[in-house]
Amino acid sequence: MYRRLKEIVSKYEELQKLLSDGEVVAKPSLYQKYAKEHADLHDLVEVYRAYEEARQRIEEGQLLLKENDEELKEIVREEMPLLKERLRELEDRLKVLLLPQDPNDGKNVLLEIRAGTGGDEAGLFAADLFRMYGRYAERRGWKMEVISNSPAGGVGGFKEIIALIEGRGAYSLLKYESGVHRVQRVPVTEAQGRIHTSAVTVAILPEAEEVDVTIDPNDLRIDVFHSSGHGGQSVNTTDSAVRITHLPTGIVVSCQDEKSQLKNKNKAMKVLRSRLLDGIVQRQNAEISQTRKTQVGSGDRSERIRTYNFPQGRVSDHRIGLTVYNIENFLDGDIQMFIDALTAHFQTEALQGGAQG
Repeated sequence: MYRRLKEIVSKYEELQKLLSDGEVVAKPSLYQKYAKEHADLHDLVEVYRAYEEARQRIEEGQLLLKENDEELKEIVREEMPLLKERLRELEDRLKVLLLPQDPNDGKNVLLEIRAGTGGDEAGLFAADLFRMYGRYAERRGWKMEVISNSPAGGVGGFKEIIALIEGRGAYSLLKYESGVHRVQRVPVTEAQGRIHTSAVTVAILPEAEEVDVTIDPNDLRIDVFHSSGHGGQSVNTTDSAVRITHLPTGIVVSCQDEKSQLKNKNKAMKVLRSRLLDGIVQRQNAEISQTRKTQVGSGDRSERIRTYNFPQGRVSDHRIGLTVYNIENFLDGDIQMFIDALTAHFQTEALQGGAQG
């Protein structure tokens, strides 16, 4: 591990020199490439330098303990346990930072929320979750744009809503939100005050660029049709809505939010590329799971991951056994505690899997 760390520090320092080289600065694309590599290594190098500083101070302290100065030795004895604890913490942090990076971690996110069992109540809770992720995106300073939505009708909510979340590290933070979210509460339509259980499915897909997924135009069937629903005078006057079918996989994507057929087509293609990339990722995770059972965070959306219990004001994540009793704040986007806990959990699983491998 330490040989690899020294090689990384050497590369980091080399990149620093390149970023101040006039010839590199004069080439924006090359400069951006080196700047990204430099930024990606920054945290690891800083932690390693802190580790080396702590290790050196421990070695110096051990030498001082051999001296005759009793007062100085007493100071060293008090400081030594703290230094050793810090060294252990930094070593653990280094192990996490050295884990293979998910190539999708830096990508934007396609958020797909679909109402499941529970009728009108599931549609309403789909809208609640959409607002929750929207509020979280606001807290992070991210941009959120609706790609398409299908209203549930009746009392409101969504059958399905898809949105693009653009922001630094969006996928790395949200990827563990994929799964079935269960809600237990008294629906607004329930006159008897009985608690109902409903479910909503959340899918977090990394946004795919054209270079990530190659799509043969011959594999696509593109249909246009009149938009429906709310939209003002232009609705049902032009064939602006677009439906794209990917023939090899049977994936169908529709978009009608924009008045322009071209804009709807571009949005639909964005969703299609991301779903195709997600399929590739799911297959890779399934293959990994065959050999490493600790890969439980593979994004299986058939798994019930969380329960929102309104009568108790409780939110519980079933994967890590974490429960909080601040459901209103949670649904207002205060979800960072769960994201941090899930990230730490799956990092630990990956470390254990690496040790077993």
